Amino acid sequence: MLTEQQLAALDWDKTAGMIPAIVQHAVSGEVLMLGYMNQRALHQTRESGHVTFWSRTKQRLWTKGETSGNFLNVRSITPDCDNDTLLLLVDPVGPTCHRGTSSCFTPAASDWGFLYQLEQLLAERKQADPASSYTASLYASGTKRIAQKVGEEGVETALAATVRDRAELVNEASDLVYHLLVLLQDQELDLSAVISNLRSRHK
Repeated sequence: MLTEQQLAALDWDKTAGMIPAIVQHAVSGEVLMLGYMNQRALHQTRESGHVTFWSRTKQRLWTKGETSGNFLNVRSITPDCDNDTLLLLVDPVGPTCHRGTSSCFTPAASDWGFLYQLEQLLAERKQADPASSYTASLYASGTKRIAQKVGEEGVETALAATVRDRAELVNEASDLVYHLLVLLQDQELDLSAVISNLRSRHK
Protein backbone atom coordinates (compact mmCIF):
# COMPACT_ATOMS: atom_id res chain seq x y z
CA MET A 1 0.00 0.00 0.00
CA LEU A 2 0.97 3.65 -0.15
CA THR A 3 3.33 4.87 2.51
CA GLU A 4 2.39 7.98 4.47
CA GLN A 5 5.15 9.84 2.64
CA GLN A 6 3.78 8.79 -0.77
CA LEU A 7 0.26 9.69 0.30
CA ALA A 8 1.32 13.17 1.39
CA ALA A 9 3.16 13.73 -1.90
CA LEU A 10 0.13 13.06 -4.14
CA ASP A 11 -0.61 16.16 -6.24
CA TRP A 12 -4.39 16.50 -5.90
CA ASP A 13 -4.32 20.15 -6.97
CA LYS A 14 -2.73 19.29 -10.31
CA THR A 15 -5.56 16.86 -11.13
CA ALA A 16 -8.40 18.99 -9.73
CA GLY A 17 -8.88 16.52 -6.92
CA MET A 18 -9.42 13.52 -9.20
CA ILE A 19 -6.43 11.19 -9.77
CA PRO A 20 -6.47 8.59 -12.57
CA ALA A 21 -6.06 5.05 -11.22
CA ILE A 22 -4.79 2.30 -13.54
CA VAL A 23 -5.77 -1.19 -12.39
CA GLN A 24 -3.47 -4.07 -13.35
CA HIS A 25 -3.67 -7.81 -12.65
CA ALA A 26 -1.03 -8.58 -10.02
CA VAL A 27 -0.11 -11.94 -11.60
CA SER A 28 -0.66 -11.75 -15.35
CA GLY A 29 0.19 -8.06 -15.75
CA GLU A 30 -2.98 -7.49 -17.79
CA VAL A 31 -4.33 -3.94 -17.61
CA LEU A 32 -7.89 -4.37 -16.38
CA MET A 33 -9.44 -0.91 -16.25
CA LEU A 34 -8.98 2.79 -15.60
CA GLY A 35 -10.94 4.76 -13.03
CA TYR A 36 -10.67 8.00 -11.05
CA MET A 37 -10.15 8.47 -7.34
CA ASN A 38 -10.66 11.46 -5.10
CA GLN A 39 -9.23 11.43 -1.58
CA ARG A 40 -12.33 9.73 -0.16
CA ALA A 41 -12.17 6.93 -2.75
CA LEU A 42 -8.49 6.35 -2.07
CA HIS A 43 -9.11 6.27 1.68
CA GLN A 44 -11.90 3.70 1.30
CA THR A 45 -9.76 1.61 -1.05
CA ARG A 46 -6.96 1.49 1.52
CA GLU A 47 -9.35 0.75 4.38
CA SER A 48 -11.45 -1.95 2.69
CA GLY A 49 -8.86 -3.57 0.43
CA HIS A 50 -11.34 -3.35 -2.48
CA VAL A 51 -10.80 -0.87 -5.34
CA THR A 52 -13.17 2.05 -4.92
CA PHE A 53 -13.54 4.89 -7.42
CA TRP A 54 -15.39 8.16 -7.55
CA SER A 55 -18.14 7.68 -10.13
CA ARG A 56 -18.28 10.80 -12.28
CA THR A 57 -21.69 9.82 -13.66
CA LYS A 58 -23.32 8.85 -10.36
CA GLN A 59 -21.41 11.46 -8.37
CA ARG A 60 -20.69 9.07 -5.52
CA LEU A 61 -18.17 6.52 -4.29
CA TRP A 62 -18.36 3.27 -6.25
CA THR A 63 -16.69 0.04 -5.19
CA LYS A 64 -15.99 -2.23 -8.16
CA GLY A 65 -18.02 -5.39 -7.56
CA GLU A 66 -20.53 -3.88 -5.14
CA THR A 67 -23.41 -5.26 -7.22
CA SER A 68 -21.76 -8.04 -9.25
CA GLY A 69 -19.50 -9.45 -6.54
CA ASN A 70 -16.55 -9.13 -8.92
CA PHE A 71 -14.32 -7.24 -6.52
CA LEU A 72 -10.77 -6.10 -7.21
CA ASN A 73 -8.70 -7.07 -4.17
CA VAL A 74 -5.79 -4.68 -3.77
CA ARG A 75 -2.22 -5.95 -3.52
CA SER A 76 -0.39 -2.64 -3.81
CA ILE A 77 -0.87 1.02 -4.72
CA THR A 78 1.99 2.98 -6.28
CA PRO A 79 2.15 6.59 -7.50
CA ASP A 80 3.87 7.53 -10.74
CA CYS A 81 6.93 9.79 -10.91
CA ASP A 82 4.80 12.97 -11.03
CA ASN A 83 2.55 11.89 -8.13
CA ASP A 84 -0.57 12.50 -10.21
CA THR A 85 -1.48 8.95 -11.29
CA LEU A 86 -1.86 5.70 -9.33
CA LEU A 87 -1.10 2.11 -10.32
CA LEU A 88 -3.05 -0.54 -8.44
CA LEU A 89 -2.01 -4.19 -8.57
CA VAL A 90 -5.00 -6.39 -7.81
CA ASP A 91 -6.34 -9.91 -7.58
CA PRO A 92 -9.64 -9.80 -9.48
CA VAL A 93 -12.62 -11.87 -8.35
CA GLY A 94 -14.31 -12.81 -11.61
CA PRO A 95 -14.33 -10.72 -14.79
CA THR A 96 -13.53 -7.03 -14.47
CA CYS A 97 -15.55 -5.68 -17.39
CA HIS A 98 -19.35 -5.45 -17.19
CA ARG A 99 -19.40 -7.27 -20.54
CA GLY A 100 -18.01 -10.38 -18.87
CA THR A 101 -14.41 -10.12 -20.09
CA SER A 102 -11.32 -10.12 -17.92
CA SER A 103 -10.39 -6.58 -18.97
CA CYS A 104 -12.14 -3.45 -20.18
CA PHE A 105 -9.42 -3.18 -22.83
CA THR A 106 -8.73 -5.37 -25.86
CA PRO A 107 -6.17 -7.85 -24.52
CA ALA A 108 -2.61 -7.62 -25.80
CA ALA A 109 -0.54 -10.77 -26.08
CA SER A 110 2.16 -11.21 -23.45
CA ASP A 111 4.41 -14.10 -22.50
CA TRP A 112 3.65 -13.73 -18.80
CA GLY A 113 -0.07 -13.54 -19.53
CA PHE A 114 0.20 -16.86 -21.35
CA LEU A 115 1.78 -18.45 -18.28
CA TYR A 116 -1.09 -17.21 -16.13
CA GLN A 117 -3.62 -18.54 -18.66
CA LEU A 118 -1.85 -21.91 -18.65
CA GLU A 119 -2.14 -22.01 -14.87
CA GLN A 120 -5.89 -21.40 -15.14
CA LEU A 121 -6.24 -24.12 -17.77
CA LEU A 122 -4.37 -26.63 -15.61
CA ALA A 123 -6.67 -25.82 -12.70
CA GLU A 124 -9.70 -26.58 -14.88
CA ARG A 125 -8.20 -29.94 -15.89
CA LYS A 126 -8.62 -31.20 -12.31
CA GLN A 127 -12.20 -32.08 -13.19
CA ALA A 128 -11.40 -33.73 -16.54
CA ASP A 129 -11.47 -37.44 -17.30
CA PRO A 130 -8.03 -38.97 -16.52
CA ALA A 131 -8.49 -41.34 -19.46
CA SER A 132 -8.62 -38.47 -21.94
CA SER A 133 -6.33 -35.89 -20.33
CA TYR A 134 -2.67 -36.31 -19.35
CA THR A 135 -2.98 -33.44 -16.89
CA ALA A 136 -6.03 -35.01 -15.24
CA SER A 137 -4.20 -38.34 -15.05
CA LEU A 138 -1.35 -36.61 -13.22
CA TYR A 139 -3.75 -35.18 -10.63
CA ALA A 140 -5.33 -38.63 -10.27
CA SER A 141 -1.91 -40.23 -9.69
CA GLY A 142 -1.38 -38.13 -6.56
CA THR A 143 1.12 -35.68 -5.16
CA LYS A 144 3.99 -38.15 -4.90
CA ARG A 145 3.91 -38.95 -8.62
CA ILE A 146 3.57 -35.28 -9.62
CA ALA A 147 6.50 -34.34 -7.40
CA GLN A 148 8.51 -37.20 -8.90
CA LYS A 149 7.87 -35.84 -12.39
CA VAL A 150 9.08 -32.39 -11.30
CA GLY A 151 12.26 -34.00 -9.99
CA GLU A 152 12.78 -36.00 -13.18
CA GLU A 153 12.26 -32.97 -15.41
CA GLY A 154 14.59 -30.91 -13.21
CA VAL A 155 17.35 -33.46 -13.68
CA GLU A 156 16.73 -33.66 -17.43
CA THR A 157 16.87 -29.87 -17.67
CA ALA A 158 20.17 -29.76 -15.80
CA LEU A 159 21.65 -32.53 -17.99
CA ALA A 160 20.63 -30.75 -21.20
CA ALA A 161 22.31 -27.59 -19.94
CA THR A 162 25.45 -29.51 -18.96
CA VAL A 163 25.94 -30.87 -22.49
CA ARG A 164 24.90 -27.50 -23.97
CA ASP A 165 22.06 -29.00 -26.02
CA ARG A 166 20.01 -25.83 -26.45
CA ALA A 167 17.06 -27.45 -28.25
CA GLU A 168 16.77 -30.16 -25.62
CA LEU A 169 17.17 -27.57 -22.86
CA VAL A 170 14.16 -25.65 -24.19
CA ASN A 171 12.10 -28.86 -24.34
CA GLU A 172 13.07 -30.04 -20.86
CA ALA A 173 12.65 -26.59 -19.31
CA SER A 174 9.14 -26.43 -20.81
CA ASP A 175 8.31 -29.82 -19.31
CA LEU A 176 9.71 -28.69 -15.96
CA VAL A 177 7.59 -25.52 -15.87
CA TYR A 178 4.49 -27.46 -16.90
CA HIS A 179 4.89 -30.12 -14.22
CA LEU A 180 5.77 -27.50 -11.62
CA LEU A 181 2.53 -25.62 -12.37
CA VAL A 182 0.60 -28.88 -12.01
CA LEU A 183 2.28 -29.48 -8.66
CA LEU A 184 1.38 -25.97 -7.47
CA GLN A 185 -2.25 -26.56 -8.45
CA ASP A 186 -2.20 -29.95 -6.71
CA GLN A 187 -1.06 -28.16 -3.54
CA GLU A 188 -3.69 -25.43 -4.04
CA LEU A 189 -1.05 -22.76 -4.55
CA ASP A 190 -0.83 -20.36 -7.48
CA LEU A 191 1.73 -18.25 -9.26
CA SER A 192 0.97 -15.23 -7.12
CA ALA A 193 2.41 -16.96 -4.04
CA VAL A 194 5.62 -17.79 -5.91
CA ILE A 195 5.87 -14.29 -7.35
CA SER A 196 5.46 -12.68 -3.93
CA ASN A 197 8.24 -14.87 -2.58
CA LEU A 198 10.51 -14.01 -5.51
CA ARG A 199 9.90 -10.29 -5.02
CA SER A 200 10.79 -10.49 -1.33
CA ARG A 201 14.07 -12.21 -2.19
CA HIS A 202 15.15 -9.64 -4.74
CA LYS A 203 14.50 -6.38 -2.91
